[in-house]
Amino acid sequence: MKPTKIGFIAISFLTLAGCNATHNNSEKSLLVPADKFDLTHWKITIPTDNNNDGKVDGISAKEIQTFQHPDFFYLNEEGNMVFATPNKAFTTPNSSNTRSELHHVVGGMNSKKDGFANNFALQANKDAEQYGQIGGNLQATLAVNHVAKRAKYPSKPPAFSVVVGQIHATKDKKRVAQGNGYGYGNEPLKIYYKKWPEHKYGSVFWNYERNLAKEDPNRQDISYSVWGTPWDETSAPGEQGIALDEPFSYEVNVYQNTMYLTFTSERLGTKQFEINLANNVDANGQVDILDHPNGYTGDANFFKAGAYDQCSIKDDPGMWYPACLGTGDWKVDKENGDYAQVTFSRLVTGPAKAPQQ
Repeated sequence: MKPTKIGFIAISFLTLAGCNATHNNSEKSLLVPADKFDLTHWKITIPTDNNNDGKVDGISAKEIQTFQHPDFFYLNEEGNMVFATPNKAFTTPNSSNTRSELHHVVGGMNSKKDGFANNFALQANKDAEQYGQIGGNLQATLAVNHVAKRAKYPSKPPAFSVVVGQIHATKDKKRVAQGNGYGYGNEPLKIYYKKWPEHKYGSVFWNYERNLAKEDPNRQDISYSVWGTPWDETSAPGEQGIALDEPFSYEVNVYQNTMYLTFTSERLGTKQFEINLANNVDANGQVDILDHPNGYTGDANFFKAGAYDQCSIKDDPGMWYPACLGTGDWKVDKENGDYAQVTFSRLVTGPAKAPQQ
């Protein structure tokens, strides 16, 4: 997977879609992200409440074909897809972090809400054939333009970071009630970028969350470094890290039961990882006795991509709450640097691929 500079993305990497669509703005010549990227299998959450219902706004796979937001989700002058989100804004019910983030819908624009058709399963799932697909593939080239700069508790690992890609399991009360250890809505993958305000370079790493109940103290993220320093270190990564606006690529390939990860940087080369998501053997080949013995076997899963700001404004003793600053006024927060922004020049999803031997 060859990295692509953000300003010069080859048109062959993009699927043109909906160029004659009617856009939701008065300027018919203004392109929206779906004009340059194939978003027929994506919906999006943005950090607004335009209908004043007290909930974060969600745009369906059908609506996103003609949708853009001038601050949080739009095409830049180079035709790349920009995601931005302030530290303080509307959030989803189960998170204190804001996001401008795509959510993969396997069934596509016209599919109904269905836990099988719109998600993918591992091959080991006993109901795997009922899902929209078994495994899946996500490829992206992106650059992080900005991460939050101010936190009351800067030593907490999530401070100054943004998640740019995920695999998420669905919350399912029925599965939880069955007592098999599934349905908690955990995350077998979160791809992070983190940069301390005083550092020239940031770090890229990925986390695997043990598939346990929320109240279980062992439900923790296991972090793996790609470039730079681990997420809980304060030392500067130097040139072994990735700078703001420096492109890099990732490929997430869930084939049968195994997640294969490939990270590529033009300057730093390629790093690869693999982990079986149907057991409790970690990415280093060691058994994790604290994890669910069958991993995410019984869960429904989906991809996410965009900007999921990890700089929560919540002031709480928990490690996930660095108490980052923010006013809720986008203009003010942008001027103060209290936001995250990521630009994608490539985003492609599809079926799983057999790994090359």
